[in-house]
Amino acid sequence: MNLIITGMYSGLLGLVFLALSIQVIKVRRKHVVSLGDGNIDGLQKATRAHANFTEYTPICLILLLIAEMTSQAVVFLHVCGILLVYGRVAHAYGLVNKSGASWGRISGTLATFAVLIALSLWNLYIVVAKFI
Repeated sequence: MNLIITGMYSGLLGLVFLALSIQVIKVRRKHVVSLGDGNIDGLQKATRAHANFTEYTPICLILLLIAEMTSQAVVFLHVCGILLVYGRVAHAYGLVNKSGASWGRISGTLATFAVLIALSLWNLYIVVAKFI
């Protein structure tokens, strides 16, 4: 098993994570804040975008990995991967560039939740199907 699908999307998301990390570092350097957020709006947004990415991405990648290992649903897995990348990028962009609700945050959240729900249900279906 080569896990090429999960490998591709985890690689792309790893680069997004790196970009979000660099953004936090840039804002910290600009405002000379080494710990916390200094009550600076731009730093709060950058750290929350980074943290939110960190909160949701790993579980979605684990679910994608398990789904890839247990099934041959290639198109479904690619749709989930593409939607996850879109969701995480859109959410981070919306969070960093606008206070409050934004199209990026809303669509990114919905895309991420759709992936989380779809892969969770798919993995449960695969497990139940093997025992029936």
